[in-house]
Amino acid sequence: MGQAPSTVTQVALLILLVLPGIIYQFLRERWRGPTPEERDIGERVLRAIAASVVLDAVYLVVAGPELLRLAHGPSSAGWDGLVQRPRLAGVVALVLFIVVPAAVAAGVSWVQQRRMKASYRRTPTAWDHAFQNRRPCFVRARLKDGSWVGGWYGTRSYSTSYPQPVELFLESARRMDPDGSFGAKVNQTAGLYLRASDIDVLEFVDSPETREVR
Repeated sequence: MGQAPSTVTQVALLILLVLPGIIYQFLRERWRGPTPEERDIGERVLRAIAASVVLDAVYLVVAGPELLRLAHGPSSAGWDGLVQRPRLAGVVALVLFIVVPAAVAAGVSWVQQRRMKASYRRTPTAWDHAFQNRRPCFVRARLKDGSWVGGWYGTRSYSTSYPQPVELFLESARRMDPDGSFGAKVNQTAGLYLRASDIDVLEFVDSPETREVR
Protein backbone atom coordinates (compact mmCIF):
# COMPACT_ATOMS: atom_id res chain seq x y z
CA MET A 1 0.00 0.00 0.00
CA GLY A 2 1.46 3.35 -1.06
CA GLN A 3 2.52 5.95 1.46
CA ALA A 4 1.20 9.50 1.55
CA PRO A 5 3.63 12.29 0.59
CA SER A 6 5.68 13.19 3.68
CA THR A 7 7.88 16.11 2.59
CA VAL A 8 7.22 19.56 1.21
CA THR A 9 8.91 18.58 -2.03
CA GLN A 10 6.73 15.50 -2.44
CA VAL A 11 3.58 17.51 -1.75
CA ALA A 12 4.66 20.19 -4.22
CA LEU A 13 5.36 17.59 -6.90
CA LEU A 14 1.99 15.94 -6.27
CA ILE A 15 0.21 19.29 -6.62
CA LEU A 16 2.20 20.09 -9.76
CA LEU A 17 1.25 16.75 -11.28
CA VAL A 18 -2.45 16.69 -10.40
CA LEU A 19 -3.93 20.10 -9.56
CA PRO A 20 -3.80 21.88 -12.97
CA GLY A 21 -5.52 18.95 -14.66
CA ILE A 22 -8.16 18.65 -11.94
CA ILE A 23 -9.04 22.35 -12.29
CA TYR A 24 -9.15 22.01 -16.08
CA GLN A 25 -11.27 18.85 -16.01
CA PHE A 26 -13.74 20.18 -13.42
CA LEU A 27 -14.34 23.49 -15.21
CA ARG A 28 -14.48 21.91 -18.65
CA GLU A 29 -17.18 19.49 -17.50
CA ARG A 30 -19.11 22.31 -15.84
CA TRP A 31 -19.01 24.65 -18.85
CA ARG A 32 -19.14 22.24 -21.74
CA GLY A 33 -20.80 19.28 -20.04
CA PRO A 34 -19.58 15.71 -19.44
CA THR A 35 -19.15 13.35 -22.35
CA PRO A 36 -20.27 9.68 -22.35
CA GLU A 37 -16.72 8.35 -22.11
CA GLU A 38 -16.10 10.44 -18.99
CA ARG A 39 -18.73 8.71 -16.86
CA ASP A 40 -16.04 6.33 -15.64
CA ILE A 41 -14.08 7.86 -12.74
CA GLY A 42 -10.88 6.19 -13.92
CA GLU A 43 -11.19 7.80 -17.34
CA ARG A 44 -11.72 11.20 -15.75
CA VAL A 45 -8.66 10.81 -13.52
CA LEU A 46 -6.51 9.82 -16.49
CA ARG A 47 -7.73 12.83 -18.45
CA ALA A 48 -6.95 15.12 -15.52
CA ILE A 49 -3.42 13.70 -15.20
CA ALA A 50 -2.89 13.98 -18.96
CA ALA A 51 -4.02 17.61 -18.88
CA SER A 52 -1.63 18.29 -15.99
CA VAL A 53 1.29 16.74 -17.88
CA VAL A 54 0.53 18.84 -20.97
CA LEU A 55 0.18 22.06 -18.97
CA ASP A 56 3.32 21.36 -16.93
CA ALA A 57 5.27 20.67 -20.14
CA VAL A 58 4.09 23.97 -21.59
CA TYR A 59 5.11 25.78 -18.39
CA LEU A 60 8.61 24.29 -18.60
CA VAL A 61 9.01 25.16 -22.27
CA VAL A 62 7.78 28.72 -21.86
CA ALA A 63 9.25 29.65 -18.46
CA GLY A 64 11.26 26.70 -17.17
CA PRO A 65 14.46 28.55 -16.16
CA GLU A 66 12.51 31.36 -14.47
CA LEU A 67 10.43 28.87 -12.49
CA LEU A 68 13.55 27.01 -11.34
CA ARG A 69 15.21 30.26 -10.23
CA LEU A 70 12.08 31.16 -8.30
CA ALA A 71 12.02 27.75 -6.62
CA HIS A 72 15.75 27.60 -5.79
CA GLY A 73 16.30 31.23 -4.81
CA PRO A 74 19.66 33.02 -4.94
CA SER A 75 21.56 30.01 -3.59
CA SER A 76 20.51 27.78 -6.52
CA ALA A 77 20.41 24.88 -4.08
CA GLY A 78 17.40 23.37 -2.37
CA TRP A 79 14.01 25.04 -2.54
CA ASP A 80 14.64 28.11 -0.39
CA GLY A 81 13.19 30.46 -3.01
CA LEU A 82 9.64 29.41 -2.19
CA VAL A 83 10.22 30.33 1.46
CA GLN A 84 12.13 33.55 0.83
CA ARG A 85 9.54 34.99 -1.57
CA PRO A 86 6.21 33.49 -0.51
CA ARG A 87 4.04 36.22 -2.04
CA LEU A 88 5.61 35.89 -5.47
CA ALA A 89 5.45 32.10 -5.20
CA GLY A 90 1.75 32.35 -4.28
CA VAL A 91 0.98 34.58 -7.26
CA VAL A 92 2.82 32.26 -9.65
CA ALA A 93 1.07 29.20 -8.18
CA LEU A 94 -2.31 30.92 -8.52
CA VAL A 95 -1.64 31.71 -12.18
CA LEU A 96 -0.19 28.31 -13.10
CA PHE A 97 -2.56 26.11 -11.09
CA ILE A 98 -5.84 28.05 -11.33
CA VAL A 99 -5.90 30.88 -13.88
CA VAL A 100 -4.23 29.13 -16.82
CA PRO A 101 -6.16 25.80 -16.47
CA ALA A 102 -9.40 27.78 -16.12
CA ALA A 103 -8.61 29.84 -19.23
CA VAL A 104 -7.75 26.71 -21.22
CA ALA A 105 -10.95 24.98 -20.05
CA ALA A 106 -12.99 28.05 -21.04
CA GLY A 107 -11.38 28.15 -24.47
CA VAL A 108 -11.83 24.44 -25.14
CA SER A 109 -15.44 24.55 -23.92
CA TRP A 110 -16.20 27.56 -26.13
CA VAL A 111 -14.76 25.87 -29.22
CA GLN A 112 -16.59 22.61 -28.55
CA GLN A 113 -19.91 24.35 -27.87
CA ARG A 114 -19.69 26.19 -31.19
CA ARG A 115 -19.31 22.85 -32.96
CA MET A 116 -22.16 21.16 -31.10
CA LYS A 117 -25.56 20.99 -32.78
CA ALA A 118 -27.35 20.94 -29.41
CA SER A 119 -26.77 23.23 -26.45
CA TYR A 120 -25.74 21.95 -23.03
CA ARG A 121 -27.53 22.92 -19.83
CA ARG A 122 -26.23 22.36 -16.32
CA THR A 123 -29.59 20.98 -15.14
CA PRO A 124 -28.82 17.25 -14.91
CA THR A 125 -32.15 15.77 -16.08
CA ALA A 126 -35.35 16.78 -17.86
CA TRP A 127 -37.22 15.96 -14.63
CA ASP A 128 -35.17 18.55 -12.73
CA HIS A 129 -35.73 21.07 -15.50
CA ALA A 130 -39.50 20.50 -15.41
CA PHE A 131 -39.72 21.20 -11.67
CA GLN A 132 -37.12 23.95 -11.50
CA ASN A 133 -38.93 27.14 -10.46
CA ARG A 134 -42.24 25.34 -11.10
CA ARG A 135 -45.23 27.48 -10.20
CA PRO A 136 -48.37 25.88 -8.72
CA CYS A 137 -50.36 23.88 -11.25
CA PHE A 138 -52.30 20.66 -11.79
CA VAL A 139 -50.28 17.55 -12.54
CA ARG A 140 -51.66 14.40 -14.09
CA ALA A 141 -49.84 11.18 -14.79
CA ARG A 142 -50.69 8.13 -16.84
CA LEU A 143 -49.28 5.09 -15.14
CA LYS A 144 -47.77 2.18 -16.99
CA ASP A 145 -50.93 0.14 -16.41
CA GLY A 146 -52.94 2.78 -18.31
CA SER A 147 -54.70 4.37 -15.33
CA TRP A 148 -54.61 8.09 -14.58
CA VAL A 149 -53.72 9.82 -11.31
CA GLY A 150 -53.37 13.51 -10.61
CA GLY A 151 -53.49 16.32 -8.14
CA TRP A 152 -52.34 19.80 -7.24
CA TYR A 153 -48.66 20.76 -7.20
CA GLY A 154 -48.43 23.70 -4.79
CA THR A 155 -46.20 25.21 -2.17
CA ARG A 156 -46.45 22.11 0.05
CA SER A 157 -45.62 19.70 -2.78
CA TYR A 158 -42.16 18.32 -3.39
CA SER A 159 -40.09 16.80 -6.16
CA THR A 160 -36.78 15.04 -5.61
CA SER A 161 -33.82 15.93 -7.80
CA TYR A 162 -30.69 14.26 -9.13
CA PRO A 163 -28.92 12.21 -7.83
CA GLN A 164 -31.77 11.07 -5.55
CA PRO A 165 -34.44 8.66 -6.88
CA VAL A 166 -36.99 10.52 -8.99
CA GLU A 167 -40.17 10.91 -6.92
CA LEU A 168 -43.02 13.39 -6.67
CA PHE A 169 -45.35 14.39 -3.83
CA LEU A 170 -48.55 16.31 -4.69
CA GLU A 171 -50.15 18.06 -1.75
CA SER A 172 -53.69 17.03 -2.77
CA ALA A 173 -55.17 14.34 -5.02
CA ARG A 174 -58.00 14.65 -7.55
CA ARG A 175 -60.39 12.06 -8.92
CA MET A 176 -59.49 11.24 -12.51
CA ASP A 177 -61.76 10.26 -15.41
CA PRO A 178 -60.74 7.39 -17.72
CA ASP A 179 -59.64 9.91 -20.39
CA GLY A 180 -57.36 11.77 -17.96
CA SER A 181 -59.72 14.65 -17.17
CA PHE A 182 -59.63 16.09 -13.66
CA GLY A 183 -62.56 15.41 -11.40
CA ALA A 184 -63.42 16.55 -7.92
CA LYS A 185 -60.91 16.72 -5.11
CA VAL A 186 -60.53 13.48 -3.19
CA ASN A 187 -62.24 13.72 0.19
CA GLN A 188 -59.82 14.24 3.09
CA THR A 189 -56.82 13.95 0.78
CA ALA A 190 -53.47 14.45 2.48
CA GLY A 191 -51.37 14.20 -0.65
CA LEU A 192 -50.35 11.87 -3.46
CA TYR A 193 -46.99 10.13 -3.82
CA LEU A 194 -45.65 9.12 -7.25
CA ARG A 195 -42.55 7.32 -8.41
CA ALA A 196 -41.20 8.19 -11.85
CA SER A 197 -40.54 4.52 -12.52
CA ASP A 198 -44.32 3.91 -12.42
CA ILE A 199 -45.18 6.81 -14.75
CA ASP A 200 -45.59 6.54 -18.51
CA VAL A 201 -46.67 10.15 -19.21
CA LEU A 202 -46.55 13.21 -16.94
CA GLU A 203 -48.33 16.46 -17.83
CA PHE A 204 -48.52 19.88 -16.22
CA VAL A 205 -51.78 21.80 -16.55
CA ASP A 206 -51.97 25.47 -15.60
CA SER A 207 -54.95 26.53 -13.51
CA PRO A 208 -57.00 29.49 -14.75
CA GLU A 209 -57.13 30.71 -11.18
CA THR A 210 -54.32 32.80 -9.76
CA ARG A 211 -54.70 31.45 -6.23
CA GLU A 212 -53.89 27.90 -5.13
CA VAL A 213 -56.65 25.37 -5.51
CA ARG A 214 -57.47 23.88 -2.13
